[in-house]
Amino acid sequence: MIKEIQAKVLLSQVKQPDRWFGLKYNMNLYRGCQHQCIYCDSRSLCYGIDNFADILIKANAIDLLRKELAGKRVKGTIGTGSMNDPYMPVEKRVNLTGRALTAIAQFRFPVHIITKSDLVLRDLELLREISQVYTAVSFTITTTSDALAKKLEPAAPSPSARLKAIETLAANGIYTGVTMMPILPFIEDNEENIRQIVRRAADAGASYILASFGVTLRDRQRAYYYDKLDKMFPEMKRRYIRQFGNAYFAPAQKYERLKEAFKEACAVYGIARRMRVYERKTAVQMSLF
Repeated sequence: MIKEIQAKVLLSQVKQPDRWFGLKYNMNLYRGCQHQCIYCDSRSLCYGIDNFADILIKANAIDLLRKELAGKRVKGTIGTGSMNDPYMPVEKRVNLTGRALTAIAQFRFPVHIITKSDLVLRDLELLREISQVYTAVSFTITTTSDALAKKLEPAAPSPSARLKAIETLAANGIYTGVTMMPILPFIEDNEENIRQIVRRAADAGASYILASFGVTLRDRQRAYYYDKLDKMFPEMKRRYIRQFGNAYFAPAQKYERLKEAFKEACAVYGIARRMRVYERKTAVQMSLF
């Protein structure tokens, strides 16, 4: 189901400091997500989304955004893509993200987009305009195998398509990289996979990779994930239950070794493990003498 709703607030304050992404504001133009990744944390009860497959379009989002941007005294990076993908298929028709970027460009705010979709290339010129202030585009890639990704992220564009999008953005001067999270225990947590992601990202022109080795597991998110594991990976659900029980976070196997392999690969290929964030320029008062 896809339907329109009215939002009361669009930009929410991000708890400071945000050491991962350098965000000050978070923006969600939709509720629910069409990509239906089997591990998505946004299914959790705390987010209050009854059916994550339903797509709710915030019909008044752009008017709200313009009003809120005009009232912000402090400029800071606006993040989008934490609760859903801003470039899921419905965006082709609705163009909420594209219209939001137009407003952000006009008010000269910085932006950081997290996505799994090469549809972001549609807005290349807007991203180039915003990059005069600050633009970052991060593509979530947890495997370079298109076949495996089709199981884990069934309606998202393939990792190959994302890597090609990184190449195009980087060639056009857009600061772009990879969010390598989550890394699913027993499925993606091997050194070969980690090194392959780093190598392919570097070849595409990525500037950074932000990594987290494991996956969150809570309430409805865990139930949905385990159901999918049962259907696609025989005995995997039982293995998770034995290993992690009701733990909130399921770490990758050989966690420290995996982190070290990631660090080594990034050093070899010249990729940063932290991203460059927007820093607001402060006026410097000049002395009269």
